[in-house]
Amino acid sequence: MVKQQARALVATCEQEVQSAFAVVEQTARHNQRKVLEAFWAEQVAATDLSGSTGYGLDDGGRDKLERVYARVFGTERALVRPQIISGTHALRLMLFGVLRPGDELLFATGAPYDTLEAVVGIRPAPGSLAEWGVTHTVVPLLPDGGVDLQSILARITPRTRVVMFQKSRGYSSRPALSNRTLAEVFAAIRTQWPQVCIAVDNCYGEFVEDVEPTEVGADIAAGSLIKNPGAGIAPTGGYVVGRARYVEAAATCLTAPGVGSEAGPTHDFLRPFYQALFLAPHTVSQAVKSSILAARVLEALGLAVSPKWSEPRADIIVTAAFPSPAALLAFCQAVQASAPVDAHVRPEAAPMAGYEDQVVMAAGSFVQGGSLELSADAPMRPPYTGFLQGGLTYEHAYLAMERIAESLMLTT
Repeated sequence: MVKQQARALVATCEQEVQSAFAVVEQTARHNQRKVLEAFWAEQVAATDLSGSTGYGLDDGGRDKLERVYARVFGTERALVRPQIISGTHALRLMLFGVLRPGDELLFATGAPYDTLEAVVGIRPAPGSLAEWGVTHTVVPLLPDGGVDLQSILARITPRTRVVMFQKSRGYSSRPALSNRTLAEVFAAIRTQWPQVCIAVDNCYGEFVEDVEPTEVGADIAAGSLIKNPGAGIAPTGGYVVGRARYVEAAATCLTAPGVGSEAGPTHDFLRPFYQALFLAPHTVSQAVKSSILAARVLEALGLAVSPKWSEPRADIIVTAAFPSPAALLAFCQAVQASAPVDAHVRPEAAPMAGYEDQVVMAAGSFVQGGSLELSADAPMRPPYTGFLQGGLTYEHAYLAMERIAESLMLTT
């Protein structure tokens, strides 16, 4: 009986969100055109897909892929490498490439994501920016989750080298920031402090909107290939895009001074990297549609969600507030039970590297940690908020929501 009720609920919710789906599909077509035009402009050929070994010198396919990325993101340069293991790693390269001892890093969107705390030195860790004499300042967001532009401008000093923005919500309740909102903030900062570097953590945001942060004023941005631009195909990797001098500085942090971006073997990664970028606008649209349906279903089950199904999207994440740790855990376990891989596994909260609290993660994915695939996670701390993201196909997310709805009906 509950199974039939859950299926009926999801079917009804799907009909209610069709107007939002239409907007997502328009954005996907726009971004697909942008990616295709970059492929055409660089004359991508079958010979570019082979890869290199050893030092990776004179890897024409790698260099062309990075030019394609630069065109897509509207930047002077790009660094796209399998040696970048995560979004945190890409952000670390970006920050260490630009910042120097005595500089200040200003976080303009509140406290950074958990895994960056050790990179910065908020939580003491070997090799942090704090150890290198870089200080940091955090500007809280406004009560409604908006950017506090006046406080940002007041806190920037001649020592401020980087003003950092986190586009996605991370493990917080605030909304993701749209690129058009960020554009206004970037312009105001540039007017008063033209020398600062505006940097963006772009994880979870690529191809959700019809422009990227680097197309509206950011100097540099970084992200992971096991999220949006990897389309569920890239088995590892990350990227840094932006002004040439900043990207080359990040490349030097990845390799060595004097080597920079000239070396770096690509092995068998170029084919999936190219194909992933080609597929990314469509695959991201599947994830966004999945988040819209999830928001409507979870709201219909009485949970407070963000963003609501009818609100514009700036990343692929939807959150839901649960009344208890048990309900949150049941939600994550239902997501895991809906996965194509390891559906029989029962996730539990446990310590995880880079996080202060115990974390529960549901991710029956083909790529370990691939959060463009349908997944859910949550730090086990009040308020008990679950973070749902991804969905390589909308059809999978639809069927998963039936199981999630059934589980929550039985739990609450």
